[in-house]
Amino acid sequence: MRAETQKNGKMTKENNDKQVTADVRQTGSLSERLKRVKKTRWIRFGIVSLIFFGWVYWLGNPWVLLAWFLLADIYLTQFIPWNWWKYSKSNFVRTIMSWVDAIVYALILVYFLFAFVGQNYQIPSSSLEKTLLTGDFLWVNKMVYGPRVPQTPLHFPLAQNELFGMKSYIEHPQLKYHRLKGVRNVERGDIVVFNFPCGDTTLRAYPQGYTDYYSMVVDLGRENVLTNYGDNIVWRPVDRRDAYVKRCLGLPGEKISSKDGVVYINGKALDQPKNVQFFYTVDTDGKMISDDDFEELGIAVEDRHREQVNGKPWYFLPLTDEMAKKMRQRYGGNKVRRTQPGPDDKIKTFPAGYDCGWDHRTFGEIWIPKKGSKVELNDSTYRLYERCIRTYEGNKLEKKGDKYFINGKQATSYTFQMDYYWMMGDNRDNSLDSRYWGFVPEDHVIGTPMFILISFDKDKKLFDGWIRWNRIFSDANPDK
Repeated sequence: MRAETQKNGKMTKENNDKQVTADVRQTGSLSERLKRVKKTRWIRFGIVSLIFFGWVYWLGNPWVLLAWFLLADIYLTQFIPWNWWKYSKSNFVRTIMSWVDAIVYALILVYFLFAFVGQNYQIPSSSLEKTLLTGDFLWVNKMVYGPRVPQTPLHFPLAQNELFGMKSYIEHPQLKYHRLKGVRNVERGDIVVFNFPCGDTTLRAYPQGYTDYYSMVVDLGRENVLTNYGDNIVWRPVDRRDAYVKRCLGLPGEKISSKDGVVYINGKALDQPKNVQFFYTVDTDGKMISDDDFEELGIAVEDRHREQVNGKPWYFLPLTDEMAKKMRQRYGGNKVRRTQPGPDDKIKTFPAGYDCGWDHRTFGEIWIPKKGSKVELNDSTYRLYERCIRTYEGNKLEKKGDKYFINGKQATSYTFQMDYYWMMGDNRDNSLDSRYWGFVPEDHVIGTPMFILISFDKDKKLFDGWIRWNRIFSDANPDK
């Protein structure tokens, strides 16, 4: 009994001491509070302050310096009782709040890391095969081109646009686009991660056969889509749109065209990426291609398309030149032929909805907008640059007869406010890219992948090649 009384007395004294300490730390003048700060805390505050001042200098916004006083209160003066929970008499409160404190601290750190340094992204499709494979997880460097200051600052850092079926961001406030100084600009041949240009309007769930809102509008008509899917449509800010990854082929101010899959810049043919792929038909004379043969060629299960033609199997496969040579050696030179674009492709090719006689292999010549450059307004340029002027640069563009009006004023030309890029996938016949939705504005550019963190082959089992060990920390763009 006596021991129990001593124990309770000791616990009461410890709680009282904690409460006294709390009262002391949260009271007194500024000078008294500063005198109580330990030397180690001063050192931590100094390091954090140096990092903060460097970050503000990089931002180029002196108003952000006001946040330094908040840091000073957190580390030194504590006029705001940040650590109140540490002196609570309730062990439950202290335990829960210690976890909350650690989680909040980690989320803030992740927020700034993902916003200004780099971020991991997953490759969900085969549009850049064989350079990047479905299941690759990339580390994307945002500092190379200069990181964007978050345009939607109030968002959960671990989710792009949805979390548990709800928006992972708050739409307001929306900050004006601003990019910090980077190492260099986007170069030809770069693999670039960017926000989907046509992702401003999207559906929570798409009907079969569609992947984006504007393709549905071209096929079904805007009124039809709004009538039947209006309740399913959402709008997303620029930096909350889905992330895409493609190779940059066209730079601002250049003219791009393509003839039978060969891309030309200002009339000069570009060298094809080493692993560029096209769709081929393969007539196997009734033979079935085995899984082992597909594995040897490196063709994923989702890309093994087979149809019955005259009672015999025909295959439609994405192949590189090297893979096509192997197939010809097995089945004969005239049995392996490149497919040709279908009639629907002419309507869906940029500018979508206009039949310019182009398809995804043969198009152009198209001038890529450059910041500060002027374009004359006519029927041809209206088709090509309407979305740039209206959607990406935020103007009200109207066409009345043969006259054009920008923000209510008649105009004969338009001067672009941003640089634009032309992005394409290496898997040329199976890539949704600039050939379908046009230019990528500079404010959509996120960064460039530096290396592969880890890679998973969804066609394999856990102990049968599921992890592609040879790709871990490998170069994400070996062709560059």
